[in-house]
Amino acid sequence: MTETKTRQRPAAVILTEAAEQRIADLMAKAPEGAIGVKLSTPRRGCSGLAYSVDYVTEEQAFDEKIETPGGTFYIDGASVLYLVGSVMDWREDDFTAGFVFENPNAKGACGCGESFMV
Repeated sequence: MTETKTRQRPAAVILTEAAEQRIADLMAKAPEGAIGVKLSTPRRGCSGLAYSVDYVTEEQAFDEKIETPGGTFYIDGASVLYLVGSVMDWREDDFTAGFVFENPNAKGACGCGESFMV
């Protein structure tokens, strides 16, 4: 009998340590019933798609699931194609704080940085 080896598929999005820590911070103060944090790309802004990170209370069948030390991170199943190969970081300075994305699939972004196109 031959043994079949399966290799684990790489995650669609790579999370930096800062992003993982922010997910841990969010989950530490999550509303009751939250099972993780979910990234999606709703249609919004002048370029078409935007990044949205929200609490999630229910796992969806086609969502990508990434276990982090601080909690479960989900990627909306319909958004995975727009995000494959992206790096998600958390950055803070004196004036702003937020998730920042390096997305090799983005062909452009609007001037204000609110949205991107693929």
